[in-house]
Amino acid sequence: MATNTVGVPRRQGQTRGRHDGGPDEPVATPRALAWLLVLTGAAGLLASWVITLDKFLLLEDPDFKPACSLNPVVSCGSVMQSDQAAAFGFPNPMLGLVCYAVVVCVGAAVPAGARHRGWFWLGLNAGTLFGVGFCTWLMVQSLYEINALCLWCCLAWVATLLMFWAVTAHNVRTGVLPAPGPVRTFFAEFGWAPPALHIGVIGMLILTRWWDFWTG
Repeated sequence: MATNTVGVPRRQGQTRGRHDGGPDEPVATPRALAWLLVLTGAAGLLASWVITLDKFLLLEDPDFKPACSLNPVVSCGSVMQSDQAAAFGFPNPMLGLVCYAVVVCVGAAVPAGARHRGWFWLGLNAGTLFGVGFCTWLMVQSLYEINALCLWCCLAWVATLLMFWAVTAHNVRTGVLPAPGPVRTFFAEFGWAPPALHIGVIGMLILTRWWDFWTG
């Protein structure tokens, strides 16, 4: 018996990182994934905390100018005061305070010896997928409706999509998320490519949306 990942012994002859059990079986988790979840969750938590504090300050003083309001484009205050900033009837970052904290706990539990099962990873995948969808909607609203950009929001967007692609790649590689062999091989060898492409697309959208401003 050998152990290359956290929490689950690997029998000799077993494919590294492969999970052949059912959804109730523990899944071997690389420490790299655990720490990535901790770091991205902490980044999202920081962004949510700062935005929440600034939101309350804006409610007390409409003339308050957040530190990240640098110019007409990079204007956190404009984003925070928009209707989209409270999509569920309360400030969006308050949801982030809860969700990102959960991700930090999930990642930190792995080095401590936690053995998350297949259904747990599928649930986390679904949660991060919702997060990416919500962040995508907020991004579109910010770029094309609010016409302003919040740097702390951008940090939360990047953190969310990184954790989504990392969890997706892990679930595909281990077989928790069924996929054809070539797809599993792709995520095993080029797992960095989807998040890099995703971030690149967001960067290009931001660049082209205010091209005249950046180059003026």
